[in-house]
Amino acid sequence: MKHKRLLQSIIALCSLVPLSAGGTGMILGPWMMQGAAVAPGLESHFRYLSGLLFAIGVAYVTAIPRIETQGMRIYLLTGLVVMGGIGRVFSLSVIWPPSNSVIAALAMELLVAPAVALWHYRATRSVSPNA
Repeated sequence: MKHKRLLQSIIALCSLVPLSAGGTGMILGPWMMQGAAVAPGLESHFRYLSGLLFAIGVAYVTAIPRIETQGMRIYLLTGLVVMGGIGRVFSLSVIWPPSNSVIAALAMELLVAPAVALWHYRATRSVSPNA
């Protein structure tokens, strides 16, 4: 597979985003991250979703060693990330203008993740029928 190491490196680098954001969200919660108290149900939901985000990062990282055979995993994870980004777009109707962190998250979710998945597809389509 041409450019395997570069693709692995890009996925590793991009994985730092869900790992760090998810891990921080699980540990600190919304109050420590944003400085505002939230209802207990929202606190719990925030930490739950942060755990899912962290797990997405772990799933991307564990695909790295055999990246050429991990197409279905990469595409599923990317679909989850894109759906999260679509959900975030809905929040723009409530909170406008978006903060810089929201813009950066949307860029990762709706541009970077799909671009990396497309790169993976193009790089591996001749390697394996399961890629």
